[in-house]
Amino acid sequence: MDLSPQAIWEQMGIVVKAISIVMVGMSIYSIWIMIERSILFSAAKSQSLKLIGALSNVLTRGAYQEAIDITKKYKKSHLAKVIAAGLLEFEAGRRDKRVIDPEITVEAARQGMDRTAMITVAELKENLGGLATIGATAPFVGLLGTVVGIINAFEGMAKSGGGIASVSAGIAEALVATAFGLFVAIPAVWAYNYFQGRVDRFTVEMSNSGSEMSIYFLKEAEAAHEAKA
Repeated sequence: MDLSPQAIWEQMGIVVKAISIVMVGMSIYSIWIMIERSILFSAAKSQSLKLIGALSNVLTRGAYQEAIDITKKYKKSHLAKVIAAGLLEFEAGRRDKRVIDPEITVEAARQGMDRTAMITVAELKENLGGLATIGATAPFVGLLGTVVGIINAFEGMAKSGGGIASVSAGIAEALVATAFGLFVAIPAVWAYNYFQGRVDRFTVEMSNSGSEMSIYFLKEAEAAHEAKA
């Protein structure tokens, strides 16, 4: 009996074929997410490393506008977005003559960085829900194909009156559906956990950068306040 993939496909029922096509689509979509997130996260890491080196001397000189311009060059950097938000708020508060207390300016910068960090985390998690959904549902989609395939196999045995050998192809078809579901789900779960770990690391990096910038802003604001006094 021929149990090659082509022979099994030809013997599959319409429902099982439809389920198999759905799982192919799920696999393609999960692979696209993996590639898209990998490119994005690699760019974020690379640009963030370059950003830190470019900003070190600029912030030491207190050239805020120059620092803001530098952050605009690294649009894919998660750190650039957070630091830029803080710099914009701090620079606006520093130029506002109505602001007397330097802590108000620093607090505005801190809140701006916190808001931007939350938005950036949401952007980093984009499409990861698709991986989680595929990882959770693909085995059940494959199981549905298995159940339908076994039902068809036993219906065929009942009509033909033959033994188990007469439905071996149908049972193979059913088991292939389960295997396909696991084949789709396992990489999706692995990729989801991996990318979620990277998002967590990016979140920590943004939190640390925000804290460091807050301390920097506080020192700069106090120095400027003392100079005016």
